[in-house]
Amino acid sequence: MLERGRLGVQRFIMLSKIHRATLTGTELDYEGSIAIDRDLIDAAQLLLGEQVHVLNINTGARLVTYVIEAPAGSGTVMLNGPAARLGMRGDKVVILSYVGVSDEEARNMKPIVVHVDEANRRVDRELAG
Repeated sequence: MLERGRLGVQRFIMLSKIHRATLTGTELDYEGSIAIDRDLIDAAQLLLGEQVHVLNINTGARLVTYVIEAPAGSGTVMLNGPAARLGMRGDKVVILSYVGVSDEEARNMKPIVVHVDEANRRVDRELAG
């Protein structure tokens, strides 16, 4: 049997997610990224520039990009640059962040799940698992 802990194996585990946010717009003429309301960034414990996966519930599209800040309280969740072609205003998205941790740490992690309303205001925040 493989003893993962002894081999220094790292697991990539969901750290946090913003669940069912609504895209407020897209901006093709931008270098790239997803702009997220600062309040949601803080609730999901994201960092500016952090890699995130964005899953478009409406289209099934999945993309990898990075976080930039939109003003707190604005409700902004906006795809920029090439990612703008993978969604449109009103689409529902899930925004996921992952972290690499040891096998032991992975078994004890409880990801943060941030639920939002139609205006992308935080409804609750829970630890999954």
